[in-house]
Formats: sequence, structure tokens, C-alpha cells
Amino acid sequence: MCPLSIPQHSDWDYFWDLPGSGKFSQISWSKQRIIRVIQPFLRRGGRALDAGCGSGFFTKYFCDQGMVTVALDFSESALKRTEQLTQGLAKIIKKDLLSGDLQKEFNEQFDVIFSDGLLEHFPLDKQDIIIQNLRLALSPQGVLMTFVPNRWSPWELIRPLFMPGINEKPFILKELVAMNVRNCLRVIEKGGINALPFRFSPEKILAQHFGMLLYTISRKNF
Repeated sequence: MCPLSIPQHSDWDYFWDLPGSGKFSQISWSKQRIIRVIQPFLRRGGRALDAGCGSGFFTKYFCDQGMVTVALDFSESALKRTEQLTQGLAKIIKKDLLSGDLQKEFNEQFDVIFSDGLLEHFPLDKQDIIIQNLRLALSPQGVLMTFVPNRWSPWELIRPLFMPGINEKPFILKELVAMNVRNCLRVIEKGGINALPFRFSPEKILAQHFGMLLYTISRKNF
């Protein structure tokens, strides 16, 4: 199996500058289902980090929920898109999540750290570095919310058409849970979403196997 080629800054800048990438900033059935999962853990006045903010959709959502929000990405184009979408409400940081001095960017720890479409672009050892960096930025009772593509989703057959130049290695739920555990995180909720991209979708069981996305919500395991 060929090693995963990590997309570079220029790859992501190219992707976010494509005319069609604007659709990722808009609401979808997938985003609505992510919101249902994360909403119980959000509180007005809490601190949120959107790690790999991409389109800026969830950065704006956290701002709209009254959270003090930081958007982090290493793509200049993604950050410009996010800044425009949030109209100055979020703090914008350009940073590589593999950087060893990530904590220096923050004055406080976060109650919510969220990522969607981030970890699958990195090999296993780099995933662990990212998770450890994010864990250090998590408050004692904070939650790490991780959404990744499902290896067995039909979406994976057509994904390259919608994300040209971007490589990834999708997960199965067991792998996602194991990543949390080996990095001293306790999974408090897990599952899948968007088995079907329509209003009605059999989420409870089917989405864990064939949903477009898999997720875990974790806390520090002291």
C-alpha cells in the first residue's frame, strides 16, 4: 500500500479557491446531523476551537451559539473564507497542527475542540501528534469532537471528483476509538451519521457501518 501523501498548504489553497468549494460553507443534511450530535455539549460563553476550520461553517456556528471561538488552519484561503463568514467574531490563527508549540497560540484551554475532515489526511503517527496537541489544549472537563470519513461509505467512491488533489485515508469506527484510547482520551459517545444524504436516514445502527461520517466525543482520561 502506498504511503499517504499529506496535502500541502498549496493543495488546500487551490481547493478552497475552486469556484465550487463555496458549497462547503452552506448547510447540508450532513452538517445538520453533526449539529445534533455536538449541540448538547455547547454552552454560551464557553471556549471553542475549530481545528482545521476549512470552509468556516462550524466556526460561524460556534460563534452563533455565543461561544468564544478560535479558527485554526494552515491554508490561507481557508482562513480568509472563515474570516469573511464570521465577520470578525472569531479569532483566526494560521498554524500547522503538527507544530510542537501549538499551546503558545492560546491563553486559555478550550471547552470544545472540534474537527471535521482533518485526521484522515495524515498518517497514523502524525494523527497521534495532532491529537496530543489538541489534548493539551483541552480544559479539564472539555470535550474533543472528532468527525472523520467512513471507509465503507459509498461517498468514498465519488469523493475524488469533489475534492481534487486532496488525499485521505478513511477510518472504521474501531480505529477512531483506538486513536482516542492510545492518546489518553476516554470516549463518552461514538457513532456514525448520514447513512443517506436525505431528510430521513436510518442513523442509529446503519450509520455506524455505512454513514458518510464517523465520530467520537472524548474527554481527558486522567
